[in-house]
Amino acid sequence: MSTDTRHSLNGPTMGTRWTAVIVADAAFDSAALAADLAAAVACVDEQMSTWKPSSDLMRLNRAALGEWQAMPPQIMAVLAAAEGMANASEGLFDISVGDLVAAWGFGPALGRIDPARIKAGVGKARLGPSFALDMSKGQARRLQDVQLDLSGIAKGYAVDQLAETCARHGIANYLVGIDGEMRAAGHRPDAAPWAVALEAPLVGSRSALGVIELSDRAVATSGDYRHFVTLGQARLSHTMNPHTGGPVQGALASVSVLADTCMQADAWATVLLILGEVAGPALARARGIEAIFLVPRADGVEQIVINPN
Repeated sequence: MSTDTRHSLNGPTMGTRWTAVIVADAAFDSAALAADLAAAVACVDEQMSTWKPSSDLMRLNRAALGEWQAMPPQIMAVLAAAEGMANASEGLFDISVGDLVAAWGFGPALGRIDPARIKAGVGKARLGPSFALDMSKGQARRLQDVQLDLSGIAKGYAVDQLAETCARHGIANYLVGIDGEMRAAGHRPDAAPWAVALEAPLVGSRSALGVIELSDRAVATSGDYRHFVTLGQARLSHTMNPHTGGPVQGALASVSVLADTCMQADAWATVLLILGEVAGPALARARGIEAIFLVPRADGVEQIVINPN
């Protein structure tokens, strides 16, 4: 008779909390796993945070243009993934928007909007690569006078690191996540798939609109209802559109993407949110991306579900 049971672990990271629910023997000692999970997300935060001046990302942002900087392998992997996503999305996924994020008062700017920087950036598309990588030497350099920001991909990568840590400890069934970005393997103790809430796009409150079942998959959501600024009647997202040089605008409130890794899901959710409620579903269908689009309407929330299977 199986003695497998559910164990719940969590800890602080990135201004929120990481979580891990695992299925293991009732006598399983989770202390070593918890320590390794905490170390995995701390490594990502120390390397990729825009909030920590000491992070490797901010060191790269401070370096002179064209000056190669030695980088740890984890951030090099994420920078390479960001470069690949930029190519795959025709530049819509762009980590060089850090100066725009700050100008609109998001992130470490803590709500301090800079009208002069906004005026300088709005309407100006980014041209050419903003950074270069030398993977063989573990080096990166900036090519343009912009600030790199990995917020659209680093959290997903951190969730993948949680998943890989569980796997290294021999855990076959788990659900790990950071603030709604989730990755699952196997099943719950009752053999059912893991259940993740599909959050309703409501400002100022959190409630479930539905449930997403996960097994050996990841899910990430991008939306405009948690982090935004209001100008007149317009709610402007913290997500920047590099083609316009300003915040995402439109009727689309959120996009949840399911993928094999949380880093993939995180990045594609950003791209689809930028594209909006018409072009986003069209690209998802064309690319075979599993996604759920939530569009507020006068009579409720419209769900546009793209399921390639």
